[in-house]
Amino acid sequence: MELRHLRYFRVVAETGNLSRAAEKLFIAQPPLSTQIRQLEEELGVPLFVRHPKGMQLTAAGQALLPEARFLLDRFARLGDVARDAGEGDGGGISLGFVPSASSTVLPALVRLLRQKRPRLQLELREMISSEQADALVAGHIDAGIARVPARHPRLVVAHQMPDPFCLALPLEGAPAARAVDLQRFAESSFVAFTRHRGPAYFDQSIHLCSQAGFSPRIRYEASTVHGVLELVGAGLGVALVPASTSLLAIEGVVLKGLQRPAPNEVLALLRRKVDANPMLPVLEAAVASIFGGLERRLRPLVASAR
Repeated sequence: MELRHLRYFRVVAETGNLSRAAEKLFIAQPPLSTQIRQLEEELGVPLFVRHPKGMQLTAAGQALLPEARFLLDRFARLGDVARDAGEGDGGGISLGFVPSASSTVLPALVRLLRQKRPRLQLELREMISSEQADALVAGHIDAGIARVPARHPRLVVAHQMPDPFCLALPLEGAPAARAVDLQRFAESSFVAFTRHRGPAYFDQSIHLCSQAGFSPRIRYEASTVHGVLELVGAGLGVALVPASTSLLAIEGVVLKGLQRPAPNEVLALLRRKVDANPMLPVLEAAVASIFGGLERRLRPLVASAR
């Protein structure tokens, strides 16, 4: 297999048509078709279903497409990485992150990395925690900001900060206590984070309610943490969210610690035990600084969750 096979495959997959793909690639259609067949023969699976009006990806083709894009993008960066490394200020990092970190950790982290290494090639990929672990083991990303500890022998937690779940309530009518008993809200309407966007997040919310002796009445869902908190602020219900979301300061929302929080709820930086990427120490130092600052800001809320 050669890179041209992946490049041809990607263009055919994205256009869904051999003729249009051939035009974009500036080659004739018959040799393009031959290259695709060669790739399928080498992989041992069909990648497309041929139709009179176009090409449709098979399940194998759908699985291969993101991997092909990743490899081609990484190859395209080789020249920049080499030049930047030669100038002593470059290199690249591919970082996975859970959706709940996109508004709390990521902005400050990106700003700090840009200050420290202006020429750093930073690739960001939103992924749930289990996907990050798989991608790290496979070498598809260099590090990940996840909500679960490493459970693979090749992975370690480089840094972590406590980030227990708290209850987000509409400010109007919220109890004065710093921590609340979740069971008191068994009859309340709940706002949930869409499960397919964050299954671990969703499942942990269900688990906490189950421990409190009830099943939550989920009336509304949102695909972002901002969206969840906005719905709570509108008075539509309550929501279980990580303590770090208090940093978003959504108007009309207050967060309360839980009287019986789940243990070991953290936000963690995962990496491989052995990795020669010279930019990893830069990333680790930046994450340690960001986590330290966030932990200090969250200390009163985290301390109330006891």
